[in-house]
Amino acid sequence: MKLHIVPARTGMSWVKLGIRAFWRQPMALAALFFMTMASMSVATLVPLVGPAIALALLPSATLAMMVAAAEATQGRFPTPAVLLVAFRTGRQRLRDMLVLGALYAVGFLGVMGLSALIDGGQFAQVYLGGAKLTPEVAQDASFQSAMWLSMILYLPLSLLFWHAPGLVHWHGVPPVKALFFSIVACVRNFGAFFVYGLGWLGVFLLGGMAIATVSALLTVAGLAGSAAGGIMVGAAMMMAAMFFTSVVFTFRDCFEPPNSPTPPSAEVPHDATATDPADPPAPGPH
Repeated sequence: MKLHIVPARTGMSWVKLGIRAFWRQPMALAALFFMTMASMSVATLVPLVGPAIALALLPSATLAMMVAAAEATQGRFPTPAVLLVAFRTGRQRLRDMLVLGALYAVGFLGVMGLSALIDGGQFAQVYLGGAKLTPEVAQDASFQSAMWLSMILYLPLSLLFWHAPGLVHWHGVPPVKALFFSIVACVRNFGAFFVYGLGWLGVFLLGGMAIATVSALLTVAGLAGSAAGGIMVGAAMMMAAMFFTSVVFTFRDCFEPPNSPTPPSAEVPHDATATDPADPPAPGPH
């Protein structure tokens, strides 16, 4: 496995490729994203350990969207079967993905625990859905401090797990090594990821403005209420699905593909014209 250093402009290419791949199969990818979020929401209903289970499922959900994006890029229709791709590639890979999920849950709960030292757990309860965010709570100085601490601590946690699911699944890298290689790849390609983040920030801002404009028009037409709310939720889900669709391109361009062929359903795409679905071409920035 070899790490690739890509120019900063590649970050914008990742954004464009994610959006383009999404629109190849918009209904399928949006539905798959909704199903992954719904499965995690259902997991939270398990007494006592529900939130931890939901957090542990996130790496597998991320991998599912990466594989689905790969399928869409190769001109194939991603089916709901990709949601189980992390659990169908052998006992060792399954064990590694479960370990990766457990490590993520521990890391995230650790971030929430540290924030609780500042505000007594108020931010953690709001973030995890156990309490409502009121204006009084949002304006509380300790709540804001806990929020900023969580954001700062979550950044390295996110970088640790950014490439880890793909490294475990496609390269067979052990979980702890996958975390190390993931953050090294993100740091070494800081310029590209910075542009990538700015690009998605722009997409979300433009999307928010478009949603606000549509909602205002519906209000003028007397159609506000459930219609506007449905449009806002649907648009937000669609943009989130686009974002997760783009993750596979960041992975593809940061790491050289494995030497051994991979199953068609687990292929890392390079472009839509690849002729051998079992042997992904060498990556390169677009």
